[in-house]
Amino acid sequence: MLHYPEERLALFIDGANLFAAARALNFDIDYKRLLNFCGRKGRLIRAFYYTALVEDQEYSPIRPLVDWLDYNGYTMVTKPTKEYTDASGRRKIKGNMDIELAIDVMEMAQHLDHIMLFSGDGDFRRLVEAVQRKGVRVSVISTVRSTPPMIADELRRQADNFIELMDLAPEIARAHAPRPPVEHAQLIDTTPVE
Repeated sequence: MLHYPEERLALFIDGANLFAAARALNFDIDYKRLLNFCGRKGRLIRAFYYTALVEDQEYSPIRPLVDWLDYNGYTMVTKPTKEYTDASGRRKIKGNMDIELAIDVMEMAQHLDHIMLFSGDGDFRRLVEAVQRKGVRVSVISTVRSTPPMIADELRRQADNFIELMDLAPEIARAHAPRPPVEHAQLIDTTPVE
């Protein structure tokens, strides 16, 4: 991974895409470790995290993460999901953040030397090409080690640098506390007796 300590660096994280890639590789991201790791690679100007939120839900499983990130050094970019019915009558939820991410990258490009894009979405190929023409280097972080690979080939080819997400796992994976061994006394059958 080629980084220069004096370069101005920003992270652009496609939340849903990064979550899916990490899940396919069977680990969870520790976002504090991720921020610290990237902060050691250059002068970290900003870390953007993009995600759509389901509105009108009593509890959203992503809300605690969004709140934590918002208080811990990330710039959160969110919008409500949209609900629609597809051609076969199934209810679908859509929450694409590509436009928001692309606009922020273009607006920030003049203030940056290096962009780290955490996404494998091939739709970002033209965005990467556009900021490269402005003299900004782009590293794309995703994975080819999942089945199927989570990175679009055209995005990988366009990037100045492709970083395999699994190679970063030792630096950014969340450490889970080991579970205590289950003893026989703890195994209780909870099926109701008739």
